[in-house]
Amino acid sequence: MKLMDRYRRELQARHYSPRTESVYCRWVVRFIHFHQLTHPKDMSEPEINEFLTHLAVSERVSASTQNQALAALVFLYRNVLGIEIGELKGLIRAKKPIRLPVVLSQDEVKQIFSHFHGSTKLMIVLIYGCGLRLRECLRLRIKDIDFERNDILIRQGKGGKDRRVMLPRSLKSRLESHISEVKKIHLHDLSEGYGHVPLPDALDRKYPKASIDWKWQWVFPQQNRWEDRQNGKQGRHHVNASIVQRALKRAVDKSGLSKRVSCHTFRHSFATHLLETGYDIRTVQVLLGHKDLKTTMIYTHVLDRGPASVRSPLDDL
Repeated sequence: MKLMDRYRRELQARHYSPRTESVYCRWVVRFIHFHQLTHPKDMSEPEINEFLTHLAVSERVSASTQNQALAALVFLYRNVLGIEIGELKGLIRAKKPIRLPVVLSQDEVKQIFSHFHGSTKLMIVLIYGCGLRLRECLRLRIKDIDFERNDILIRQGKGGKDRRVMLPRSLKSRLESHISEVKKIHLHDLSEGYGHVPLPDALDRKYPKASIDWKWQWVFPQQNRWEDRQNGKQGRHHVNASIVQRALKRAVDKSGLSKRVSCHTFRHSFATHLLETGYDIRTVQVLLGHKDLKTTMIYTHVLDRGPASVRSPLDDL
């Protein structure tokens, strides 16, 4: 079996996401090409060091990008080649700048929301109202929404962790109406012999009919059906992330805001607004799904009681 095929198989066996698999594979290919197609088993710490240093010095990548490349190579050597990487002496690390997240005021959030409509608005409001990552929102399934307990189960978040977040009461009726319309679409698909959705892991083999079960359907299905060329099955993927991202860009442009706003900005704003209203940082950490409290602590630096609340001595002259 070829090296990259073995690499992909090991990533899949450990349930790495398709996105991570794609990124890791690109790093391994770049590493091999950087060393003139030398096989990785014939290289070790010095070659890895040289490649990572090149990324930091010549390509000036960020610290997170360099760490990602290192993680991809460590996985290759440890899990595919069975070689432990020792200490990388003399490695020049990319500097990690300390940057505060962009945070919107609640008025700015409302202003942006006013330029959305339909299911796209429901998605962006849900991202802010629950502190979700964009892909966590897009990958919600019907069974993840609990209207009785007023909460949402986020499955396989970053790091493969599950967590629960609150279902905003102001969104409950809108979400119920939306799901009612989604069910009509699903029943129509079933009547035409379709209605399948992709299932995680090997559930489609274990439960052959689960892919058409209502509870496994996406909360935000795409408009058009997809077709599996191998078996002819048709169904729906969830909405593509680019649709929400483009809609957000248009909404921000119409709002006239000078801040650089992405879908993740609403997650930052969610955390900051909770701290501003008095919720403790441990609660915010759990809702965001952060493993380390230090990650959540950054939001304490952007609260309103920071520099903006300090009275300058110039104002007393």
